[in-house]
Parts: sequence; structure tokens; C-alpha cells
Amino acid sequence: MKMRRVLATAVAAAVTTPVVFLAAAPAFADSRPAGAAARQDEKQTIGALREAVAAAQKAFDEAGAAREAGERQLDADLAKLSISQGGTHPLVIAYGEARKAADAAAAAKKEADGKLAAAEKALAELPAEATQEQKDAAHKAVDDARKAAGEAATAKTAADAKASEAGKALSDERVRLVQVFWKDYQKPHEDAQKALDAAKKALADALAEATAATCTDGTKNPDLVSSLTGPKKIAAGGSGVFTFRVTNQGTAQLEEVAVDALVFGMERIEQDHKNFAVTSSSPADTSLAPGKSIDFKLKVTVGAAAKADTGVLPAVARYVDKGVSCGLAEKGHQVTFTVTKPHKPGKPGSGSGSTGGSTGGNGTSQQGGQSNTPVTNGTSGSTGGTLAKTGAGSSTMPIALAGAAAVALGAGAMVVVRRRKAGADA
Repeated sequence: MKMRRVLATAVAAAVTTPVVFLAAAPAFADSRPAGAAARQDEKQTIGALREAVAAAQKAFDEAGAAREAGERQLDADLAKLSISQGGTHPLVIAYGEARKAADAAAAAKKEADGKLAAAEKALAELPAEATQEQKDAAHKAVDDARKAAGEAATAKTAADAKASEAGKALSDERVRLVQVFWKDYQKPHEDAQKALDAAKKALADALAEATAATCTDGTKNPDLVSSLTGPKKIAAGGSGVFTFRVTNQGTAQLEEVAVDALVFGMERIEQDHKNFAVTSSSPADTSLAPGKSIDFKLKVTVGAAAKADTGVLPAVARYVDKGVSCGLAEKGHQVTFTVTKPHKPGKPGSGSGSTGGSTGGNGTSQQGGQSNTPVTNGTSGSTGGTLAKTGAGSSTMPIALAGAAAVALGAGAMVVVRRRKAGADA
């Protein structure tokens, strides 16, 4: 428990104390592009990758719709081939007739076997004084019954073979339908999923690289101030929207303003991090004039499998000033919320209320998120923007760590965690 809280505090400190972001910056210094032209190239590349994600998303959605239609057709076709559901397919009818004939042949064989047994018994029970005529008649009855029993057995074997053949044809047709569904619908859907995942990863990698290359030499800017507010409770399986407001109290226009954010559970930061995700709103413009504010909408989603916990959402603002200088806000912010049990159907998934304030600390941790897509520009008090549409349906793209945040919360985090483990083992 104590170790988890130490790790959680380290993660929060990595975001809310921006100087930690810059500690690992020199590792990227030699490879970063220089000047506005390089940034323009990066934007064009990222734009192409965003288009690739959109195209892959469209293909995935279309493949998913086709798969659903194919699955409905498969269910209907299999129902026609189902004996228990009264299927009307010719193969079902043929099998039913063959099975009926086989049952009749089995009954005929049983009857013939019974007659043979009776004839053999009658022959065995002939009295000693029986006439030769009576003996000949008894032997003939046995021979006739034996012949009839043999013919019945042959007929049953043939009928069983036909029933088995009809059953195999019915089974083969079911298998063929499933194979067609897999080839025409299931596999294309899975391939589209892989292509979408690859496109998203390429975009996330490019965003991380571009931000790292752009802002690793950034400085802390006391004129860039922020606040973070949102719900106090989020039920497992639900979500809540937090507002991260950034205000430019300086005299220079900031051309690009974004937010680095991550979310995690305090008690289960190592084991349960997959149950927490934060998504960002997508703006058309992120320039911020002196004296103006901009609101980022950070949607926190808690997985249905999440246990009761204290959720932590740290965030910090970063900026580019006229394509020349860049940096981070002097202070970040962190809020906590309670993860509650899932609400019953029909009840809201998250509580109301908000909490804010900044938290300091030192150290780093291993998981987090960052967004390159904030909301909109406006006066203080404004809110707006829509959640970025990526992934299936109305889901939003997870915020990927970028820039110095990626360094501090990635490689740098592993160093701290490994040192902690080494010290514990010593």
C-alpha cells in the first residue's frame, strides 16, 4: 500500500512539477528539428497520419458493419440448417427422410430377427414323435426367417449409410457457411482493427516525437497559469469531464497551447492502470492572446472492472511562442476523485462537484497521457469544443504522452521504479 502511494505521488509530481519534464531533455536535443519550417513539416506529417487514422477508422467501421450484417445472415442460414429449430433447408429435409428410412429399416430388422428366433425355437421344441413333414416345415420356416433377417440387416446397413451421408452433408454445409463468414467478414474486420491500431500508434509516436523535438528546451513561464476542476466521484464503468483552464497573463501571443495529462488509481497504479483513460477535446485553433483564457475538456473514463479507489488526474499546460520559443507553465495542477461501485441501470455514472488546486512533489512514474489537441480560444470563462472522434463509434482517442512528458513519465519513470525495486531487494 505504501509503495503504491509513493508511485502515485511520483506520477503526480511529474506532471504538476514541470521542471521534472525538462530533466531528461538533453537526450533529444541533437535530433530535434529547428525553426518554424521544421515545425511546419512536422504538422504536415502529423496531418497525414491523422488522415490515415481517419481512413483506417472508416475502414474499421465499415468492416464492423459488414461483419454484423454477415453475422445476421449466418445466424439465419444456420437456423435453416437446424433440425431442432425446424430448419427448411433441403439438406435438413433430406436428412430427415434418410433418418426416417433408417429407423424403419432398424424396426424391420428387429421384427425379422424376432421371427427367426421364434422359428428356431419352434424347430428346437418339435416333439420326438413329430412327422417328417412337420420337421421339414419347421426347417423351412427357419431358413425363410434367416433369409428375411439377412435381407433386413442389409437394408438397415444401407439405410444407416444414407442417413450418415445426409448428416455429413448437413454438417459440411454448416462448416462451409462459417468458413465463408470468417473469410468474408471476420478476418477483414480483424485486419481492419490491426490497421487502425497501427495507424493510431504511428500518430501517437509522431506526436510524441514532434513535441519532444519542439519543446525539450522549454522554460517555465509564470505568465501561463491554469486551474483544474471536475467531478468528485466517478462510478466504475462511467466517466466524468474535467475542465483545465489556461490563461495567458503575459504580453506575448502564444501560438500553440496544449495540455499534458494522465490519470491513474492511487491504490492500484501498477496493476490496475488499464482501467483508467483520459481523452481530450479537439480544437480548430489553439492560439492564446494576452489576457485570454482557453478551456480544455478532459474526459476521464473508468473501466467497469475498476475497484473502489482514489483516482488522480494531474495536468500541466505547455506552449509555443511564435514558433521560436516553447515551454511549460510554472505550475501544474492535480485533482482527485473517488472511484465508486457501478451505479444500478438508469442512475448516473458519475457524481457532481469539483475540486482543484496544485500539488507538488518529486519523482516520476511509468504510465500517463498527453494531448496535442486542446479546445478553443476565447475570453476568460469560455468553454467549448467537441471531443475528438476516434476509435469505434463515439469513443475518443486516448491521450498519448508527448515531448518531455514522455521522457519524464517513460524512460525517467523506469529509472525511479527500478531504483526503488533495487533498494527493496538490497
